Amino acid sequence: MARIRLSALSPAASGVAGFSLGAAAMLLLPGNLANAIGLLSAGLGLAGAAALARRNSAREREQLLAAIGEVKVRLATNTIRVDAMAKRFDQLPMAEADAAPAKAMLNELTAEVGLLGDLLQQVATTLGEHDDQLSRIEGRLANPQPQPARLAAFAPERTEPRVPEPLTASRQDPGEIAQLRAAEERAALISEALAKGQVEVHLQPIVSLPQRRTRGYEALVRLRLDEKTLLLPSEFLTTIEERGFGPTLDALVLTRALAIARHLGSKPGELFVSCNFSAATWNSSRALAALSRILEKYHDHIGNLVIEVPQRVFRSLEPASLGLLGAMSAGGVRFALDHVSDLRFDPVSLHDRGVRFVKASAALLLAEARGSKLVDIAVGDLATQLARGSIQLVAEEVEDDPMVADMLDLGIGFGQGIVFSPPRPVRPEVFAEPQPEAAPAAIPTPAVALAPPASAEVVEHPAMATPPAVKRVPFRDILRRATA
Repeated sequence: MARIRLSALSPAASGVAGFSLGAAAMLLLPGNLANAIGLLSAGLGLAGAAALARRNSAREREQLLAAIGEVKVRLATNTIRVDAMAKRFDQLPMAEADAAPAKAMLNELTAEVGLLGDLLQQVATTLGEHDDQLSRIEGRLANPQPQPARLAAFAPERTEPRVPEPLTASRQDPGEIAQLRAAEERAALISEALAKGQVEVHLQPIVSLPQRRTRGYEALVRLRLDEKTLLLPSEFLTTIEERGFGPTLDALVLTRALAIARHLGSKPGELFVSCNFSAATWNSSRALAALSRILEKYHDHIGNLVIEVPQRVFRSLEPASLGLLGAMSAGGVRFALDHVSDLRFDPVSLHDRGVRFVKASAALLLAEARGSKLVDIAVGDLATQLARGSIQLVAEEVEDDPMVADMLDLGIGFGQGIVFSPPRPVRPEVFAEPQPEAAPAAIPTPAVALAPPASAEVVEHPAMATPPAVKRVPFRDILRRATA
């Protein structure tokens, strides 16, 4: 006969058995002894049910954690295999046209592995939260709060009459209600404008110093509500991120930036355009994977594109997001470190991750140069240090000519700000699809009898017609006619 395992029993079975034993004892045994034995049996049944439930939950949690650990090990193994395949693939002699599909498949596989790792991390975080909640509940059950002692039925003591507190009106101020209603209407208008794609891109030039020659542009997003209302990012980004539309806006901006990059690619001078993404996109590897697919679709134009990453976000990226950035960099995308608050850099590490520009505000650079001493290297040598890693230092938010002179004294070769040019809208024809050039019509040539080919098989040009013979006149006749 097979043995019964207590761990296989349901927790309810212990409770039912305890109550059944207690009921039988109360029916069969006489007096107060029956009541005591019945209550004791019921209590033992409840305690056994709680113990079985705790043991089952611990066993299931251990099994789930073991499964997650096994999946993590397999993910790490697959990641190593993917990296080895990528290295072997890079070493293969293959044409660029044949290598592009394989690189796209490798990037997709890397993105999927990163997404799966994010899901596992979310599951592990949820399990940890559940464990904390269970431990708090068990602690409350083990240490119940002492209940206040019951007061004897004595006559109540005389107390002073309690002064009633003044009642406050529960209704909101009409002005606050109007403000809330106006904010909701404005948020609805912003969402509607984004759904209609009324996103405009303005360009602010990035110039070289001291020549002030345009070397690139930064794409600054604007949102058009109507013909007379154009919102700046500070007026609509918070609403869009609260409603979860940040990745949608970034996809629209990236598409327009790629159209501008296509237009700049046809111009001389190696011009580029840079664009920004929202915090929601940088914190979601799924959104980054969607943007990387857009970049793969327009692979021919990413050489004129630069993606700006805030320094705080860049230093806190998850492994999956770093893998996607590495795939973008391998595909030719360049990055710029933006919103810099710390001037301590490792140029080699930044270059390995695809960073080619560092954008710091002119006010921060001047503050460091005037004695803040937050970095070990002088600000005047910072541009030279970054240039050793093929990284350009860009001073942004340059407001006037004296600040331009200060940037030149610090050895900074690139600048951006209102002193050079304010942001200006892009011409509509830049976003138009280029028309295929028609083949020039063949010019009809008259049929000319060609001479027989020479021995070197080079075709000779057709012989020209002989000019008419010129009639010679004696010089004496010319003199006679002149003196007549």
